[in-house]
Amino acid sequence: MSTLLIKNGTIVNEGTIFKADIFIENEIISKIASEINIVADKMIDASGLHIFPGVIDDQVHFREPGLTHKGCIASESKAAIAGGVTSFIEQPNTVPNAVTQEILEKKYQIAAKTSYTNYSFMMGGTNDNLEEVLKTNPRNVAGIKLFLGSSTGNMLVDNEETLEKIFSSTKMLIAVHCEDEQTIRENLEKAKEQYGDDIPVTQHPVIRSAAACYKSSSKAIELAKKTGARLHVFHISTGLETELFQNDIPLEEKLITAEVCVHHLYFSDADYTTKGNFIKWNPAVKTATDREKIWEALLDDRIDVIATDHAPHTLEEKSQKYLQAPSGGPLVQHSLITMLEFAKNGKISLEKVAQKMMHNPAILFKIEKRGFIKEGFFADLALVDLNSDAWTVTKENVLYQCGWSPFEGKEFTTKVQTTVLNGKVVMENGVINGERFGQRLLFNR
Repeated sequence: MSTLLIKNGTIVNEGTIFKADIFIENEIISKIASEINIVADKMIDASGLHIFPGVIDDQVHFREPGLTHKGCIASESKAAIAGGVTSFIEQPNTVPNAVTQEILEKKYQIAAKTSYTNYSFMMGGTNDNLEEVLKTNPRNVAGIKLFLGSSTGNMLVDNEETLEKIFSSTKMLIAVHCEDEQTIRENLEKAKEQYGDDIPVTQHPVIRSAAACYKSSSKAIELAKKTGARLHVFHISTGLETELFQNDIPLEEKLITAEVCVHHLYFSDADYTTKGNFIKWNPAVKTATDREKIWEALLDDRIDVIATDHAPHTLEEKSQKYLQAPSGGPLVQHSLITMLEFAKNGKISLEKVAQKMMHNPAILFKIEKRGFIKEGFFADLALVDLNSDAWTVTKENVLYQCGWSPFEGKEFTTKVQTTVLNGKVVMENGVINGERFGQRLLFNR
């Protein structure tokens, strides 16, 4: 048996902030008390640090298999550990797409050998794989992912009859990327007429417009209500969409939930002039007004989860002209500290950060014994310094395989000091120990 004692930390958990010690036996939190005096194999003095549950990022693209020139499960999960992210749910648009049970299971086999963090993978739906979708095991697979707008990969589901069959045939959580493909194509043709093949990136939110997002998400929600499906709408990017969601029932009872990504809380369309393709995401970063309305919905609980949509591409790929440059960017190393900086500036409370990044993903996906600092739960923890010396994101200190970050040049005064995963100290004082203790997530359903 291995034991770990964390002393003198300030715990942020379930709407409260309090000082306590944490005693961990093997993988599990066995005791939380104001003072614990037990001899342990290892002791951490967390004086001056805040202790959060490890972040659960419900939407990442770690690029393995098939796209490993951009990133892989090992490289990106290592960056996640540095950012206090202890569990991820990865998307199916790898190569080959994870649209059969065999391909999906191969991804799990890779992660079992190489992941630094806990892991799960989405099963991908297409216009013609309903039979495979229905074989998905709800106990050990996070959910079903549908692209209702084109993105990286070729997984667009645009057959309405197929969509209704998927929605009505499974009780598993269905996560959707919502952008209306016809609207996007029409907008793109208009941009080509105006600019030719040299479209400026400032046109990205015009091409992938708020109207395209709203048309698709409202249609998905209408279908979910009709069929009784369990729907989770990824990466809300418009103020208009926030009006589609409720905050008058507990999360556990919601059948329709929503997520926002860090970049839609941080950037606006004004940043395209300086960041260019490096903030080119699908759906697009939109106006400052959209951003503020998304913040309002996040804080009043219409939006339930904060994630990243972490999606690395190489510098060479991102440096191409707008039409050739792929959408997506790396974020897992800096998502928690970005939200903590917002908290320091009074934009959001520490308790709300814990709710949206740790508790709610666990509740929403029914993840077994994670997402909270509780006795009997797995010891996944992020120990953070909210008053660290100022430091700046540079190419030299990012761990993403792609070697860049949209936050380059950004100065932070918060830092993830230590990460604990399944009771093991996997990163301490900024140094990752190199061992892999990630486990496959299980779900209470």
